[in-house]
Amino acid sequence: MMLLAILFLATAVLYSSVGFGGGSTYLALLLIGGIPYFIFPVIALCCNIIVVSGNCFNYIRAGNINIKLLIPYLIGSIPLALIGGSLPIEKRLFEILLFLVLSVAGTLLLLNFKSYDDKEENYKKIPVPVSILIGGALGFISGIVGIGGGIFLSPILFLIRAGKPKHIITTASLFILINSISGIIGQLTKNAVLAEILNYWYLLAAVLVGGQLGNFLNLKIFPTRILALITAILVVFVAVRMGFKIF
Repeated sequence: MMLLAILFLATAVLYSSVGFGGGSTYLALLLIGGIPYFIFPVIALCCNIIVVSGNCFNYIRAGNINIKLLIPYLIGSIPLALIGGSLPIEKRLFEILLFLVLSVAGTLLLLNFKSYDDKEENYKKIPVPVSILIGGALGFISGIVGIGGGIFLSPILFLIRAGKPKHIITTASLFILINSISGIIGQLTKNAVLAEILNYWYLLAAVLVGGQLGNFLNLKIFPTRILALITAILVVFVAVRMGFKIF
Protein backbone atom coordinates (compact mmCIF):
# COMPACT_ATOMS: atom_id res chain seq x y z
CA MET A 1 0.00 0.00 0.00
CA MET A 2 2.73 2.45 1.04
CA LEU A 3 4.98 1.56 -1.91
CA LEU A 4 2.13 2.00 -4.39
CA ALA A 5 1.29 5.41 -2.90
CA ILE A 6 4.94 6.50 -3.18
CA LEU A 7 5.06 5.38 -6.82
CA PHE A 8 1.83 7.26 -7.54
CA LEU A 9 3.26 10.38 -5.89
CA ALA A 10 6.48 10.17 -7.95
CA THR A 11 4.47 9.63 -11.13
CA ALA A 12 2.27 12.63 -10.39
CA VAL A 13 5.34 14.82 -9.76
CA LEU A 14 6.93 13.95 -13.11
CA TYR A 15 3.79 14.02 -15.25
CA SER A 16 2.33 17.21 -13.78
CA SER A 17 5.65 18.96 -14.38
CA VAL A 18 5.03 18.72 -18.13
CA GLY A 19 1.24 19.20 -18.06
CA PHE A 20 0.16 15.53 -18.01
CA GLY A 21 -1.96 13.57 -15.55
CA GLY A 22 -0.09 10.24 -15.48
CA GLY A 23 -3.06 7.98 -16.24
CA SER A 24 -1.17 5.47 -18.38
CA THR A 25 1.50 4.90 -15.72
CA TYR A 26 -1.06 4.72 -12.90
CA LEU A 27 -2.76 1.93 -14.84
CA ALA A 28 0.50 0.05 -15.26
CA LEU A 29 1.31 0.42 -11.56
CA LEU A 30 -2.17 -0.83 -10.60
CA LEU A 31 -1.72 -3.82 -12.88
CA ILE A 32 1.71 -4.64 -11.48
CA GLY A 33 0.43 -4.04 -7.93
CA GLY A 34 -2.37 -6.59 -8.25
CA ILE A 35 -5.27 -4.16 -7.73
CA PRO A 36 -8.67 -5.58 -8.91
CA TYR A 37 -8.93 -5.06 -12.66
CA PHE A 38 -12.45 -3.60 -12.80
CA ILE A 39 -11.43 -0.54 -10.76
CA PHE A 40 -8.28 0.34 -12.79
CA PRO A 41 -9.68 2.94 -15.20
CA VAL A 42 -11.72 4.88 -12.65
CA ILE A 43 -8.78 5.18 -10.23
CA ALA A 44 -6.48 6.35 -13.04
CA LEU A 45 -9.02 8.85 -14.37
CA CYS A 46 -9.73 10.25 -10.90
CA CYS A 47 -5.98 10.69 -10.37
CA ASN A 48 -5.76 12.42 -13.75
CA ILE A 49 -8.45 14.89 -12.76
CA ILE A 50 -6.79 15.68 -9.43
CA VAL A 51 -3.36 16.23 -10.99
CA VAL A 52 -4.26 18.23 -14.10
CA SER A 53 -6.82 20.43 -12.31
CA GLY A 54 -3.90 22.19 -10.65
CA ASN A 55 -2.04 22.40 -13.98
CA CYS A 56 -5.05 23.86 -15.76
CA PHE A 57 -5.62 26.47 -13.04
CA ASN A 58 -2.00 27.63 -13.16
CA TYR A 59 -1.78 27.66 -16.96
CA ILE A 60 -5.07 29.52 -17.43
CA ARG A 61 -4.13 32.03 -14.73
CA ALA A 62 -0.86 32.63 -16.60
CA GLY A 63 -2.82 33.39 -19.78
CA ASN A 64 -1.54 30.36 -21.70
CA ILE A 65 -4.87 29.04 -23.01
CA ASN A 66 -5.58 29.10 -26.76
CA ILE A 67 -9.28 28.33 -27.23
CA LYS A 68 -9.03 28.10 -31.03
CA LEU A 69 -6.38 25.39 -30.69
CA LEU A 70 -8.24 23.44 -27.99
CA ILE A 71 -11.90 23.36 -29.08
CA PRO A 72 -11.67 21.21 -32.27
CA TYR A 73 -9.84 18.45 -30.39
CA LEU A 74 -12.47 18.48 -27.65
CA ILE A 75 -15.31 18.35 -30.17
CA GLY A 76 -13.91 15.09 -31.47
CA SER A 77 -12.78 13.61 -28.17
CA ILE A 78 -15.59 14.18 -25.66
CA PRO A 79 -18.29 11.94 -27.19
CA LEU A 80 -15.83 9.25 -28.23
CA ALA A 81 -14.14 9.18 -24.83
CA LEU A 82 -17.55 8.53 -23.29
CA ILE A 83 -18.32 5.80 -25.82
CA GLY A 84 -14.90 4.20 -25.39
CA GLY A 85 -15.25 4.26 -21.61
CA SER A 86 -18.58 2.46 -21.79
CA LEU A 87 -17.21 -0.47 -23.81
CA PRO A 88 -16.34 -3.67 -21.90
CA ILE A 89 -12.79 -4.91 -22.47
CA GLU A 90 -11.21 -8.24 -21.54
CA LYS A 91 -8.20 -7.99 -19.22
CA ARG A 92 -5.69 -9.55 -21.62
CA LEU A 93 -6.65 -7.13 -24.39
CA PHE A 94 -6.50 -4.25 -21.89
CA GLU A 95 -2.94 -5.22 -20.94
CA ILE A 96 -1.84 -5.33 -24.57
CA LEU A 97 -3.49 -1.98 -25.35
CA LEU A 98 -1.88 -0.38 -22.31
CA PHE A 99 1.53 -1.73 -23.33
CA LEU A 100 1.06 -0.25 -26.82
CA VAL A 101 -0.13 3.08 -25.36
CA LEU A 102 2.92 3.35 -23.12
CA SER A 103 5.34 2.31 -25.87
CA VAL A 104 4.01 4.79 -28.43
CA ALA A 105 3.65 7.62 -25.91
CA GLY A 106 7.17 7.11 -24.56
CA THR A 107 8.63 7.07 -28.06
CA LEU A 108 6.76 10.24 -29.06
CA LEU A 109 7.96 12.01 -25.94
CA LEU A 110 11.57 10.95 -26.51
CA LEU A 111 11.41 12.27 -30.07
CA ASN A 112 9.86 15.59 -29.06
CA PHE A 113 11.11 16.48 -25.57
CA LYS A 114 13.34 19.30 -26.90
CA SER A 115 10.27 21.01 -28.35
CA TYR A 116 9.05 21.92 -24.86
CA ASP A 117 11.52 24.81 -24.79
CA ASP A 118 11.22 25.64 -28.49
CA LYS A 119 11.38 29.38 -29.24
CA GLU A 120 10.53 29.01 -32.94
CA GLU A 121 7.66 31.26 -34.02
CA ASN A 122 6.79 29.50 -37.29
CA TYR A 123 3.61 27.51 -36.62
CA LYS A 124 1.05 25.85 -38.86
CA LYS A 125 -2.72 26.27 -38.89
CA ILE A 126 -4.21 22.76 -38.74
CA PRO A 127 -7.53 22.31 -40.60
CA VAL A 128 -10.45 21.97 -38.17
CA PRO A 129 -11.68 18.61 -39.59
CA VAL A 130 -8.19 17.15 -39.11
CA SER A 131 -8.09 18.39 -35.51
CA ILE A 132 -11.53 16.89 -34.84
CA LEU A 133 -10.44 13.53 -36.28
CA ILE A 134 -7.28 13.51 -34.16
CA GLY A 135 -9.28 14.43 -31.07
CA GLY A 136 -11.86 11.74 -31.79
CA ALA A 137 -9.27 9.00 -32.25
CA LEU A 138 -7.41 9.96 -29.08
CA GLY A 139 -10.65 10.31 -27.14
CA PHE A 140 -11.82 6.83 -28.12
CA ILE A 141 -8.48 5.23 -27.19
CA SER A 142 -8.43 7.20 -23.95
CA GLY A 143 -11.93 6.13 -22.98
CA ILE A 144 -11.26 2.44 -23.62
CA VAL A 145 -7.99 2.27 -21.72
CA GLY A 146 -8.76 4.84 -19.01
CA ILE A 147 -6.32 7.68 -19.71
CA GLY A 148 -6.73 11.35 -20.58
CA GLY A 149 -4.98 11.25 -23.95
CA GLY A 150 -2.81 14.32 -23.49
CA ILE A 151 0.34 12.22 -23.48
CA PHE A 152 -0.43 11.56 -27.18
CA LEU A 153 -1.91 14.93 -28.08
CA SER A 154 1.00 17.00 -26.80
CA PRO A 155 3.75 15.26 -28.85
CA ILE A 156 1.48 15.22 -31.91
CA LEU A 157 0.88 18.98 -31.64
CA PHE A 158 4.61 19.58 -31.24
CA LEU A 159 5.33 17.32 -34.22
CA ILE A 160 2.93 19.19 -36.52
CA ARG A 161 3.95 22.56 -35.00
CA ALA A 162 0.39 23.51 -34.12
CA GLY A 163 1.26 26.31 -31.69
CA LYS A 164 3.55 27.75 -29.06
CA PRO A 165 4.83 25.32 -26.38
CA LYS A 166 2.87 27.08 -23.62
CA HIS A 167 -0.35 26.80 -25.66
CA ILE A 168 0.27 23.13 -26.49
CA ILE A 169 0.98 22.20 -22.87
CA THR A 170 -2.16 24.01 -21.70
CA THR A 171 -4.23 22.40 -24.45
CA ALA A 172 -2.96 18.95 -23.46
CA SER A 173 -3.78 19.55 -19.78
CA LEU A 174 -7.34 20.69 -20.51
CA PHE A 175 -7.75 17.82 -22.99
CA ILE A 176 -6.76 15.37 -20.23
CA LEU A 177 -9.08 16.97 -17.67
CA ILE A 178 -12.18 17.01 -19.86
CA ASN A 179 -11.51 13.60 -21.43
CA SER A 180 -10.99 12.07 -17.99
CA ILE A 181 -14.35 13.39 -16.82
CA SER A 182 -16.02 12.06 -19.97
CA GLY A 183 -14.20 8.72 -19.63
CA ILE A 184 -15.32 8.30 -16.02
CA ILE A 185 -18.94 8.85 -17.03
CA GLY A 186 -18.52 6.08 -19.61
CA GLN A 187 -16.75 3.77 -17.14
CA LEU A 188 -19.51 4.19 -14.55
CA THR A 189 -22.06 2.77 -16.99
CA LYS A 190 -20.30 -0.60 -16.64
CA ASN A 191 -19.81 -0.98 -12.90
CA ALA A 192 -20.95 0.65 -9.67
CA VAL A 193 -17.44 1.51 -8.52
CA LEU A 194 -17.83 4.82 -6.70
CA ALA A 195 -17.92 3.16 -3.26
CA GLU A 196 -14.87 1.06 -4.16
CA ILE A 197 -12.85 4.21 -4.94
CA LEU A 198 -12.92 5.15 -1.25
CA ASN A 199 -10.72 2.13 -0.47
CA TYR A 200 -7.95 3.77 -2.50
CA TRP A 201 -8.14 7.25 -0.98
CA TYR A 202 -4.42 7.12 -0.21
CA LEU A 203 -3.59 7.00 -3.94
CA LEU A 204 -5.75 10.06 -4.58
CA ALA A 205 -4.06 11.88 -1.70
CA ALA A 206 -0.62 10.92 -3.04
CA VAL A 207 -1.28 12.36 -6.51
CA LEU A 208 -2.76 15.53 -5.01
CA VAL A 209 0.55 16.19 -3.25
CA GLY A 210 2.60 15.00 -6.25
CA GLY A 211 0.71 17.24 -8.65
CA GLN A 212 1.48 20.32 -6.59
CA LEU A 213 5.15 19.37 -6.32
CA GLY A 214 5.34 18.84 -10.08
CA ASN A 215 3.88 22.27 -10.75
CA PHE A 216 6.46 23.80 -8.43
CA LEU A 217 9.33 22.01 -10.20
CA ASN A 218 8.10 23.25 -13.56
CA LEU A 219 7.52 26.83 -12.49
CA LYS A 220 10.51 27.35 -10.19
CA ILE A 221 13.36 24.90 -10.76
CA PHE A 222 13.90 22.69 -13.84
CA PRO A 223 13.57 23.51 -17.57
CA THR A 224 10.46 21.88 -19.05
CA ARG A 225 12.44 19.94 -21.66
CA ILE A 226 14.49 18.21 -18.92
CA LEU A 227 11.32 17.22 -17.10
CA ALA A 228 9.83 16.00 -20.39
CA LEU A 229 12.90 13.84 -21.03
CA ILE A 230 12.72 12.30 -17.55
CA THR A 231 9.00 11.64 -18.02
CA ALA A 232 9.66 9.99 -21.40
CA ILE A 233 12.29 7.71 -19.84
CA LEU A 234 9.82 6.76 -17.09
CA VAL A 235 7.11 5.93 -19.62
CA VAL A 236 9.49 3.77 -21.67
CA PHE A 237 10.71 1.98 -18.52
CA VAL A 238 7.16 1.18 -17.42
CA ALA A 239 6.33 -0.02 -20.95
CA VAL A 240 9.31 -2.39 -20.91
CA ARG A 241 8.34 -3.60 -17.44
CA MET A 242 4.82 -4.28 -18.64
CA GLY A 243 6.10 -6.03 -21.75
CA PHE A 244 8.03 -8.53 -19.62
CA LYS A 245 4.91 -9.12 -17.53
CA ILE A 246 2.41 -9.78 -20.30
CA PHE A 247 4.61 -11.41 -22.95
